[in-house]
Amino acid sequence: MHTMKLLSSILLIFLFLQVFADASFFEPLSSDSVDNVKETGNIADSHKTHHHKKIHHHHKKVHHYHKQPKINCKFACSKRCMKSSRKNVCSRACGTCCERCHCVPPGTYGNTKVCPCYAKLKTHGNKAKCP
Repeated sequence: MHTMKLLSSILLIFLFLQVFADASFFEPLSSDSVDNVKETGNIADSHKTHHHKKIHHHHKKVHHYHKQPKINCKFACSKRCMKSSRKNVCSRACGTCCERCHCVPPGTYGNTKVCPCYAKLKTHGNKAKCP
């Protein structure tokens, strides 16, 4: 009986920490982020406030890298793939896309304008990679 109480306490603590970690993803937008949403019209781009430059000397191009917000890909993809008939395949593809793009469109289908990177990834057969 004592071990059941201990296990349930540990489970509750774990669930609380998971909710806290997920809630940190939905931080309120800063004023810089709100201005970025007004300029671009894209909420997914609103968190891209930190810019980094990298110069490749062999072709003299400057690449701008944006610091992406942390996202719980497993949670986001489980929501995205909840109605899929092949959940394992959907979750694996979504996880790869989420790791690369740091975003997953809301809902179970469509809404790819929120996350253009997610929509642009293609398979070798030139089909949409991300569910």
